Amino acid sequence: MRHPHARRFPAALEAAALTISLLAGGVLGAGTASAATTGTPVTATAAPSAAQDGAAVARRELRALEASFKGRIGAYAVDTATGKTIAYRSGERFPLLSTFKAVVAAAVLHKARTSDPGLMSRVVRWTAAEVKPHSPVTGKHVKDGLTVAQLCDAAVTQSDNTAGNMLLKQIGGPAGLTRYFRTLKDPISRLDRWETELNDWNPKERRDTTTPASMARDLRALTAGDALHPKDRDRLNAWLIANQTGDKRIRAGLPKTWTVGDRTGTGGTYGTANDVAVIWPAKAAAPIIMSIYTNRRAADAANDEKVIADTATILARALGTL
Repeated sequence: MRHPHARRFPAALEAAALTISLLAGGVLGAGTASAATTGTPVTATAAPSAAQDGAAVARRELRALEASFKGRIGAYAVDTATGKTIAYRSGERFPLLSTFKAVVAAAVLHKARTSDPGLMSRVVRWTAAEVKPHSPVTGKHVKDGLTVAQLCDAAVTQSDNTAGNMLLKQIGGPAGLTRYFRTLKDPISRLDRWETELNDWNPKERRDTTTPASMARDLRALTAGDALHPKDRDRLNAWLIANQTGDKRIRAGLPKTWTVGDRTGTGGTYGTANDVAVIWPAKAAAPIIMSIYTNRRAADAANDEKVIADTATILARALGTL
């Protein structure tokens, strides 16, 4: 059976969809992500009072959630059926962490499709010294290796760190992934280091970072747009839906009847924890894209998965889908 994510929403309707625009630092509307870093007020266009009220409520709820969390929340959500967006600190930088694995899998799929047709079935091997912490799949295959397709599955569905590194090697390392971000018209996101060094983040760090708006746009292009061949898009979405690390994050904040494909990221400092997702509400053909990044103020603070789930609920409610 063909999954509903294979169907595309008519471009004309999406182009005519509602745009919500508020001031930076709060909830921003479609096309206003740059204001999050400049602080420039953005004029609302054709925004009915109900939509404005929903965005204002979301802004208040996220500020309150941040205060109780004692940290920072960056979020961006777009309903691709209507074009409506909700954003909060969407232009601020956060560490990519393992959310990069969704994009590196896409980069590998693109390379296999466009320039290296045998890539996905090629067997890759590594040494015991190359096995990184949290490598539940690759740690068992030092002797025999895995195909590139199996490495994609391991990286996306189980966040296997060695698999992530082996995939990076297929596209030219961290610099290769940064180049792929640029092909997605993303001038912000960058990867500079390998697993697990890329998780060493502090508030002044620009290496290995993205913004919630940038990652959401990338994910939209890859999972609901035309950045990948339709068969590769379906394959990436299937891996995201099969992810085993996100049950307490975005998925936990949404109805269980919805289909969610996500990729999490978790760091070791400042309580960093992320989740990015493509979401199909019940009976909906066009997905919602969500990107949520968090960190806490204290360097030794623990991460909090519930704050991500709560943010997802707030975003979905503000979009009018709950």
